[in-house]
Amino acid sequence: MDREVLIEAGLTDGESRVYLALLDLGSSTTGPIIQKSGVTRSFIYEILDKLIKLGLITYVAKDRTKYYQAADPKRLLEGIKEQEDHLKQSKTKVEKLIPELMAKLHASNQSEVRVYQGFKGMIAVHEQTYNKLKRGDAHCYFGGAEQPKEHHLFWQRDHVRRGKLGIKSKILFNQDTPTQVLNNRNSYKGCDARYMPIKFDSPTYFLVYKDTVVVYIPTGQNPEDMLAVEIVKQEVADSFQEFFDEFWKRSDPRLQIN
Repeated sequence: MDREVLIEAGLTDGESRVYLALLDLGSSTTGPIIQKSGVTRSFIYEILDKLIKLGLITYVAKDRTKYYQAADPKRLLEGIKEQEDHLKQSKTKVEKLIPELMAKLHASNQSEVRVYQGFKGMIAVHEQTYNKLKRGDAHCYFGGAEQPKEHHLFWQRDHVRRGKLGIKSKILFNQDTPTQVLNNRNSYKGCDARYMPIKFDSPTYFLVYKDTVVVYIPTGQNPEDMLAVEIVKQEVADSFQEFFDEFWKRSDPRLQIN
């Protein structure tokens, strides 16, 4: 039997071994359970106690010796249902707590630099734009080389969301970016995508908006090989915005580079 299914249901490796062993053994003392499951003697009682609490095994005492037996496997489904209910309750509590946590985060100006890692980190740092930008505001991206397919799919979905909220996007792509990518971005509401007016070979790219600058640094070919450094400081953002604006003035919205 595939123990991975039991592990995905919430059991540990040792708990799944013991439970499956008891299904085969029937009523048993600890000796045969240890032998069949391969669990060490030092952990067997801890695992058995946990399985009893989960309602997955029962025991009876005969002549001061405990005999353990597997309970109805349907209890696994009940356990998953209990986990789901608990997660829903936790989610509700966290949702109620978020405003207070956000207030504390904004009140505390201790950290001006944060580092995010991987594709999910890239998404998380971009998500901050929706916390600061309102209808009519814009964010500016510039630089960067060709991105993995997973990134393009995310940006396409995000541009739909951004357009519906009335937030604008200005993008300066490296000159080696495929024309179809630029044309795709320009097809979204409120997006103006152009080529950099100069050759810019660095794979690093930048995001500027309000008081924030994000430096995206690819560190490999895998989508997870990405670092995003977020700098929240008005003076730094202003200097990057001037840098972007200068390139933007020199860019040509009609230019197509093949």
